[in-house]
Amino acid sequence: MSPRYAITLLVLVALGCMPPDEVAEPSSPTVVAPHLRIGLFSAISRPQFESSFGLAVRDPDEGVLWTVPVGEILTAELRGDLVRVSSGGQAASRRQLELVPLDSTGTVLVNEKAYRGRIRIAPGLDGLRVINVIDLESYLVSVVGAEMGRRLPEELAALEAQAVAARTYTLRNLERNSAQGYDLAADVSSQVYGGVATEMPLAQLAVDRTRGQILTLDGIPIDAFYSSTCGGHTESSGAVFSGGDRSYLPAQPDVDPSGRAWCAISPAYQWRETWNGAEVAATLRRTLAAERLPVARASDLREARVLDRTASGRIARLELIGSGGRTTVSGAAIRRVLSPPGGGLLRSNDFTLRISRQGNRVERVEANGRGNGHGVGMCQWGAIGRARAGQDYAAILMSYYPGTRLDRAY
Repeated sequence: MSPRYAITLLVLVALGCMPPDEVAEPSSPTVVAPHLRIGLFSAISRPQFESSFGLAVRDPDEGVLWTVPVGEILTAELRGDLVRVSSGGQAASRRQLELVPLDSTGTVLVNEKAYRGRIRIAPGLDGLRVINVIDLESYLVSVVGAEMGRRLPEELAALEAQAVAARTYTLRNLERNSAQGYDLAADVSSQVYGGVATEMPLAQLAVDRTRGQILTLDGIPIDAFYSSTCGGHTESSGAVFSGGDRSYLPAQPDVDPSGRAWCAISPAYQWRETWNGAEVAATLRRTLAAERLPVARASDLREARVLDRTASGRIARLELIGSGGRTTVSGAAIRRVLSPPGGGLLRSNDFTLRISRQGNRVERVEANGRGNGHGVGMCQWGAIGRARAGQDYAAILMSYYPGTRLDRAY
């Protein structure tokens, strides 16, 4: 058994093959932080690598093949089903290779972006997979910095709450992407991870002060979901995730004693998005097709009607009405279908929609809303507001994950 499996805490419930509402038996606590495999790229053609301390090019079976001196760049490419790397006058082709800094405190630059730990290169479907192997606590410093941004010392409790939530999420979701050769991705599909670039002193302090701490229910790491801005009311997990009802992820008000939203300080607390007629038609042609919904509403949209809202007030079902019929869009697909003209997702499902027409022609669509993200679990800007008011990280966590327990995984 490899070390990374021997030290994992209570993670059987989190494996990708297990349904989210199925509960596994608790196992023994881990002793040290596990190492993770973070997918940086799933299909890249010719990445370049270097290190300020030099690199060892290593085959997992043969050991070190050669070392790359400081200032020299190593290039990798896919050749058939092999990884070919070259630097200076040397080259090698293997099924898999690793790049390890010659100094344990060093970093590896991947296309000029620095990462701690070591880099694994393997074949992907349409290019190379580049994976960062790093210990959990070092990973969290970057995640906390990337997720929470640059914060003030009086907001430290929010960073500590984020560290615990992110650590819990990580242990819950180990091997989620094992078919791709890694545990978590480096983007919003898992948790945002930016390597050394998003490490910050306060993030380091928050991770150190909460080392090994996670949230559990009945001894098992919880689904510690979080999002940017809840708009003053969190959403229930069952309203967002299929089969995702969790007693500790309810829809509940998130306001201070005066009734003001804790996240009212967020830049996304209130927002507006607009499309002109051409923009909304182009958006719907693209997004309805991607959702496998009829694209006719892209050309004949007349009105939009809210069919249902969730307990938190977010839109659960939206009907797009045209001269030729009606199309219903539900749940998370609403944010994808009403993609802003600049791309990405609509900020949240908590909005009103107004369509302005000239005769039968749509001239303008306007969405006015609150919040940013799905709203389930911890509201990150709400946590910042609570920290500013003097709440510690345990109080913040219990507010967003009621009924759970703060435990130590290692």
